[in-house]
Amino acid sequence: MTTSPGPDPSPDGHYAIFLRGVNVGGINIKMTDLKRALTQLPLYSVATLLASGNIICQTAMGPAELKSAVETCLRDTFGYDAWVVVLTVSRIAALIAACPYPADSAKDHCYITLGSDSEILTELYGLAEQLPSVEQCRLGPEATAWLAPVGGTLESPFSKLSAKSRYKSSTTTRNLRTLVKVRDALARL
Repeated sequence: MTTSPGPDPSPDGHYAIFLRGVNVGGINIKMTDLKRALTQLPLYSVATLLASGNIICQTAMGPAELKSAVETCLRDTFGYDAWVVVLTVSRIAALIAACPYPADSAKDHCYITLGSDSEILTELYGLAEQLPSVEQCRLGPEATAWLAPVGGTLESPFSKLSAKSRYKSSTTTRNLRTLVKVRDALARL
């Protein structure tokens, strides 16, 4: 596996951490328990957003060290095979700005699949290109935007493809509205 170099260290130490598979598929973690576990690490201003494993924090750690520390903490505390994607506020803002789709329309919702391994995300993007009726756009080495019909996200071809176990350790998906909320919350830290 080739991991992308990841984001440059955040100049102000502000990061978003996106957990894979929390509060879906049997991995249930209360956000208060998650926050308490993460305060054991050298993180400050830790906050969770929504109940889907979105964390914002401040730390002196770089992104790769933060990713490793959080994954280890989650594995040790909650006993599951934890995988996370770490991004800076500037990178989240750039991904949102690069997205050609609206957050929502009358017929579609926009989702962003985030990845910590650019080669795996490239593979996923290429396979999705071969599927019928998949509209997607590569936003950068760590993100792909795609559309799903309202009420049909889990049945959409891209969702089914990205749910395969091959992509579990390096990708996680959020809707565009969630990324906007995370960006805005990080800006207020």
